[in-house]
Amino acid sequence: MQRAHAVTPGGVNSPVRAFNAVGGSPRFIRSASGPWLTDVDGNRYVDLICSWGPMLLGHAHPEVQAAVQAAVSRGTSYGTPTEPEVELAEEIVARTSVERVRFVSSGTEATMSAIRLARGFTGRDVVVKFAGCYHGHVDALLASAGSGLITFALPGTPGVPASSTELTLVLPYNDRAAVEAVFAEHGDRIACLVTEAAPGNMGIVPPDPGFNAFLAETCARHGALFVSDEVMTGFRATREGQWGLDGKVEGWRPDLVTFGKVMGGGFPAAAFGGRADVMSHLAPEGPVYQAGTLSGNPIATTAGLATLRLATQDVYDHIGSAADTIKAAASEALSAAGVAHTVQSTGTMFSVFLCEGPVRDFTDASRTDTTAYAAFFHSMLDAGVYLPPSAYEAWFLSSAHDEEAVQTVLDALPAAARAAAAAGGAA
Repeated sequence: MQRAHAVTPGGVNSPVRAFNAVGGSPRFIRSASGPWLTDVDGNRYVDLICSWGPMLLGHAHPEVQAAVQAAVSRGTSYGTPTEPEVELAEEIVARTSVERVRFVSSGTEATMSAIRLARGFTGRDVVVKFAGCYHGHVDALLASAGSGLITFALPGTPGVPASSTELTLVLPYNDRAAVEAVFAEHGDRIACLVTEAAPGNMGIVPPDPGFNAFLAETCARHGALFVSDEVMTGFRATREGQWGLDGKVEGWRPDLVTFGKVMGGGFPAAAFGGRADVMSHLAPEGPVYQAGTLSGNPIATTAGLATLRLATQDVYDHIGSAADTIKAAASEALSAAGVAHTVQSTGTMFSVFLCEGPVRDFTDASRTDTTAYAAFFHSMLDAGVYLPPSAYEAWFLSSAHDEEAVQTVLDALPAAARAAAAAGGAA
């Protein structure tokens, strides 16, 4: 870590890895296999972040590795169209609501490009988002709410000029009245509303029943596009992402969707897609420019394709069952220790808030006891369980989480709950 600090800001290449939210020194991981991580000191941990979602099948899955090794033997990047990108696009279209797909290299790029496309398609400029939803480090979306209910946003970080957020409106999540009010006042200027399909970046905060359908209908009524961010939930919450839990059942589709994580199989890959008529506005068919040298990289698309083809319903059933076991045990341990908490989930994803629930928006999520969580985290880490080093992140499992891995988690929970209680989390 000292060496890393000398050459990298904070010693890490993404802030949450630094352990600033929980204290202590981050673990440098040397290798991973199945549900296990091994650090440079030889310690082994049950992995409950799974690279923040993409390792749906566990680490170093032999069939994914074989596919990637074969692809690497043919070369790593060509700067030309390749067959794997077409096959992965076909797989995504077959499993989701989208009709056409464009690949990029990160979730940030996917959301940035979707916003540009929505503005180009509608000829409008205003973007609506929700507090607590994270869509990558896009300037216009790193915004915090203004001083009133319907005021344009303020920059959420230094380095983002006010001009980048002055066309962004930030609303409370799950608040239909706020959505109706903002469209009543600015509806003819709104290019799109973007939301996490089920927020996972303030912990798991599921949409209220019918909320996403309401957003889709409201956007359609005002001529705006509904952009559903499934970078985290896509192919992770269910086989069809969060849309498989609501839109597919209720009979509606987003206009644009962003994907990442699982669809790259652990490689840097993401995508955005949607209605064919909207996607046709992208260059070279249309006037909205977007490009990327490594977009659709043959190694990343091969890994993603292998992962999705192996992600059968049995995979999701296994992950869901293991998640249910851990959720119940976590709640039982925290209750026994007298720690106020609520466990929330969507599909196979879940998180534990150390506060009374339900948690419906960012204000609710902000009530979680971060001091108690830090104690909980380190107790679990010491017992060989690697949780998200932040109280506001989702927990992820894989199809490789077997009886040994799950039991390791269960054995660690009672002491961790007592540590949380001692740190101030007692009800």
